Amino acid sequence: MVPISDNNPTRITPFVTYALIIANVLIFVYELSLPPQALDQFLQTWAIVPRELTTSFGSEPLGQLAYQPVPEWITLFTSQFLHGGFLHVAGNMLFLWIFGNNVEDKLGHIKFLIFYLLCGALAGLAQWFFSSGSNVPSLGASGAIAGVMGAYILRFPRAEVLTLLPLGIVLLPLRIPAIFFLGIWFLQQALYGVFSLNAPMNIGMENGGIAYWAHAGGFIFGAILGPLFGLFSDTQGPGSTTVNDREPLNLRR
Repeated sequence: MVPISDNNPTRITPFVTYALIIANVLIFVYELSLPPQALDQFLQTWAIVPRELTTSFGSEPLGQLAYQPVPEWITLFTSQFLHGGFLHVAGNMLFLWIFGNNVEDKLGHIKFLIFYLLCGALAGLAQWFFSSGSNVPSLGASGAIAGVMGAYILRFPRAEVLTLLPLGIVLLPLRIPAIFFLGIWFLQQALYGVFSLNAPMNIGMENGGIAYWAHAGGFIFGAILGPLFGLFSDTQGPGSTTVNDREPLNLRR
């Protein structure tokens, strides 16, 4: 299922959501400009390398840690802005575009940014927990965006998501309640994560496996942290009204 838009308007301009999308796209363009060897070094430095993160936590002898110009824990945040291919970055930015503005509307700009980065870091740790010995870089914004989706499903379960449903060679447009669209997405990630426990994977890379535990973990952490950050508070000023409040709003999409 491919989401196209939702019917959930906002009363703010989601500057942080826009800035995150721009930052991810610009960094991906920079990745494209690098020759293969430089790109590999760039990803090894700024993406999560689970084995090196394990070593930095003191679980393995320090002698096994490859040279790293930055503290390894920083990659829990920098990896959120790296992507492995066009489809990887395009899909992530599409989901952030659709669901990010409404969560930012409720949390406010600063808290939304903190929430987003924290969900991404915790999602990275969730994936690391199940692949702590891997040397393959883990990267992408999907863990942080899954956190946004976890908050969205709690706050806007009745919002409708315009979705393209593939039926053979035909794409059928349907409006699906968010609770079903995002609920099905989460169940898929959790099930794939369970099925992949005994399967070798290249974590998070477009030409390898998918970091299902980062997706499922990010979603759960987003659902937990969202209310703690004020997801259900109606004190955010103009951003506190939603489509369910039945007031005339300015539609962003």
